[in-house]
Order: sequence, then C-alpha cells, then structure tokens
Amino acid sequence: MSENGYASDTLQDFTPEPADARRVVVLISGSGTNLQALIDAQQHDELGGEIVAVISNQPDAYGLQRAREAGIDAVALPHREYESREAFDGALIKVIERHEPDLVVLAGFMRILTPRFVQRFLGRMLNIHPSLLPAYQGLHTHARALADGAVEHGCSVHFVTEELDGGPVAIQAAVAIAPDETEDSLKAKVQAREHLIFPIAVRWFLEGRLRLEGDAATMDGTPLPPTGMRLSHADAAEELDEDAEE
Repeated sequence: MSENGYASDTLQDFTPEPADARRVVVLISGSGTNLQALIDAQQHDELGGEIVAVISNQPDAYGLQRAREAGIDAVALPHREYESREAFDGALIKVIERHEPDLVVLAGFMRILTPRFVQRFLGRMLNIHPSLLPAYQGLHTHARALADGAVEHGCSVHFVTEELDGGPVAIQAAVAIAPDETEDSLKAKVQAREHLIFPIAVRWFLEGRLRLEGDAATMDGTPLPPTGMRLSHADAAEELDEDAEE
C-alpha cells in the first residue's frame, strides 16, 4: 500500500514466474519399489522436484509400468543390445542428458558403471544400497549379514563414485536383527527403511542442502560423518510405526 492507502500500480496484475522444478532421472532394473517411494513423495509434494524420466536396462522391468501409471516418461534401454559396457553407458548418457536432470538416482539399477559415466554425473548421482556402508558392499547383503551373525543391518544412501558402493554416505537407517530373523524378513525390514530415507536424501539434494564437496558429503555446508545422518533402529521403527522391540 502507498502512504495514501492506495495499492501501488506497479504491483497490480503482477504474478511472479514459478521457479522451474528441479529435475530427476531415475535408473532401475527391476520392480521399482524405491522408485514408487520417490513417486509417492513427489505426489505429496515431499520430493523437492519432479521425476522427468525413468530408464531401465531391462525392458520388462515392472518399474517402467509404475512410471507410466504416474505419467512419467518410461524408457527401456536394453544393455544386451550393446557390444560393450562402454557403448551402453555412452548411449545411457545421451538418453539421460536429453532430460536435463539436476539429479540422477539409482534405484535398484543393477549395472556396474564405467568411469566415464560416473565422472559425467559426479556430485549429482545418488544410490540406495541395502547395508550400513561400508559394511557389505556388493550383492547378497542380507544373507551375508545373517551368515556373519551380525546384530544390526540396514541401508544407506550415498553419492556414486568410481568405487563400487564406496561413495560418501548421506543418510543411513539401521535395523536390529532378531534372533529368529530370516533373509526374507530382514529384506522386508530393510526395504521399509529404504523407502523412508531415499526420498529424504533426494529432497535434501534438490533443496541444495546435501552436496558432494571433494571426498565428503556435506549437509548445509558441514561435512557429514562416514555414516552420514543416521537413524537408529528405534528412530526408524518409530517413523515406520514398527514395534521397536521386535
């Protein structure tokens, strides 16, 4: 209002231009349960951006159907049609860059990435891994944890670097392993935690809070510890309405 109580003419009929949503490309190989968690977060305005494409190296991956049902561009790029890992990754780079993402998310993408690919998206690529890194890098994490008699397991979201499952961790969620735990029951508990923390990490990145600076993940400019931000079993169970005493 002006000094005379009249609205300023310079502000009438002015509508600020909406800021462009931050863009996310998700890579999958299978059913896409973590993709669904990201889609659900987006639909509740809790992701901090927009999933603009889902790409799978497996053309029959159910996650592609999840993307289509959500109105997201779903792209099948079968890796077996390429003569080498380098050739496939080169094609994948072109498909990803066509969508101009701010962030690339690996949500169950079962491919070892070439250095060229990693360097192209370094600092803007996150992966979800079913263990409390650095423990149990690689495959079969639940079976390995049970075979070792571990009392705690969980999942991690980390930046992707050239070291397999070795990039700086952003956030983890732990689960206590029960005496009668099976591989299937442990997998289900870990997956529930994956679905909890993955959208959080993506939102932090898209909001500009989570960054890769040198060899460290930082939150609001402060370096995170090797375990990143960590939810204990009790904290995660409370968020998931689980019985923390299980």
